[in-house]
Amino acid sequence: MGKGVFQVPTAFNEPIKSYAPGTPEREAVLKQYKAYFNGTVDVPMYIGKEEVKTGNTKPMSPPHDHKHVVGTYHVAEKSHVTESIESCLNARDAWANLAWEQRAAIFLKAAELLAGPYRAKINASTMIAQSKTVHQAEIDAACEFIDFLRFNVEYMTQIYEEQPDSAEGIWNRVEYRPLEGFIYAITPFNFTAIAGNLPASAAMMGNVVVWKPSDSQIFSAKVIVDVFKEAGLPDGVINVIYGDPVMITNTVLDSPDFAGLHFTGSTHVFKELWKQIGNNIHTYKTYPKIVGETGGKDFIVAHKTAKPQQVATAIVRGSFEFQGQKCSAASRVYLPKSTADEILSLVKKDVESFNAPGSPEDLKNFVTAVIHEGSFDKLAKYIDQAKTDADASILVGGGYDKSKGYFIEPTVIVTTDPKYTTMETELFGPVVTIYVYKDANWSDTLKLVDETSEYALTGAVLSGDRYAIEEATVALQNCAGNFYINDKPTGAVVGQQPFGGARASGTNDKAGSAQNLLRWVSPRLIKETFVTPEDYRYPFMG
Repeated sequence: MGKGVFQVPTAFNEPIKSYAPGTPEREAVLKQYKAYFNGTVDVPMYIGKEEVKTGNTKPMSPPHDHKHVVGTYHVAEKSHVTESIESCLNARDAWANLAWEQRAAIFLKAAELLAGPYRAKINASTMIAQSKTVHQAEIDAACEFIDFLRFNVEYMTQIYEEQPDSAEGIWNRVEYRPLEGFIYAITPFNFTAIAGNLPASAAMMGNVVVWKPSDSQIFSAKVIVDVFKEAGLPDGVINVIYGDPVMITNTVLDSPDFAGLHFTGSTHVFKELWKQIGNNIHTYKTYPKIVGETGGKDFIVAHKTAKPQQVATAIVRGSFEFQGQKCSAASRVYLPKSTADEILSLVKKDVESFNAPGSPEDLKNFVTAVIHEGSFDKLAKYIDQAKTDADASILVGGGYDKSKGYFIEPTVIVTTDPKYTTMETELFGPVVTIYVYKDANWSDTLKLVDETSEYALTGAVLSGDRYAIEEATVALQNCAGNFYINDKPTGAVVGQQPFGGARASGTNDKAGSAQNLLRWVSPRLIKETFVTPEDYRYPFMG
């Protein structure tokens, strides 16, 4: 047990390296990329102290070169899921009772490992597994992940410091206990930082975790495990399994010790999980905490006073960075008629300046491949439909090719129907749809933005008119959990812009803030009376 009230190192955002020609980080990441790409790795599951290899394996291939195999991973049977739950429960007491500063030190060390010796590894593995450019890998797998670890330690400390008032002769205090049971973390392919943070944030607060990464992210998830192990995370605190999501989930949610879900993924899956947890509620020892960040149909709305070049850049960056595979990516845009032609011309010019989609190893590429064939086929279908529909046209892009990699050209659709299918449907790819409104219909367009989508994750308004900005801020208050003024709707930074949305976009528990960590504790109030009464009678009875 620690003796003292400890001040943790002040959290700061990890500086983003440039990877410009001639820099040491550029040389290091390309060297590591080649080593990973030309090698093979056999990824086990991690259950307690065991590295489990079932012999039932699946290959791992880069989305930009899907015939090339960089390794295999082992798939769980139901018995392995049960073993991972048992491993959690066996580790729980020791981990929950470990002094908080000891838990903090593990994750602070993990942050330093990522910032130093593992930086090229986590970035190169993300470039290969998820086909991210080096810049997108750097801001995600290195910087955002490091930021999550550092700031969460600071937030944990702030939570523990929050205590109730006491009265004369009474001492009131609160313990922030970990949940009674285990947490189930389900993470997506698109952000390595999210994959690391969902199990780590719950574990930091003293919980034990069963973690199921996305099948498309296992290559970089292996590096996360390596970092946690080197940082000193005890065996059994985070158990990692892969395989059939239905079987794994059914087994986890049937356990009476299931205490919480930390999820990032599709809206449909999250709703089904919520329903399944509800149907099983009589099974559980405690009411499970449910935290989810799901889909988005994120918007940019430009006022007539917005500068066309700024709007165009917001569209291009917001829509096409990481091939639009961010839950925050701009995918529907509303432009005023007076400046629409100029903005569209600038967007087209920018997109035509891109290299053809290719490998992230070529650092000249702005866009690479989408994650897998299912995503490719879905996007191609919507692009083909736009080519034939009378109320839509392709401004730029529209090509695709999956012979080597799952390459979709960045595509801009212009529609005359504000409720056109690609204005409403989440596509999760490099496709953005633009609707042009009459300048005089600004206020009606804001209502349209609010009513068009079931989602409420991110959105942006660009305007040079402060009255218009104020009107948009009020009118759109419920349709974006993260709202941006004169910027693109992507790029939330831990410690600066806590991230999450409502409606069909999730529970809005704001990853990268103390609000999220509070979901992984169960407070206990302790009241101590120093002079205990010995007579039941009150003065009014005299």
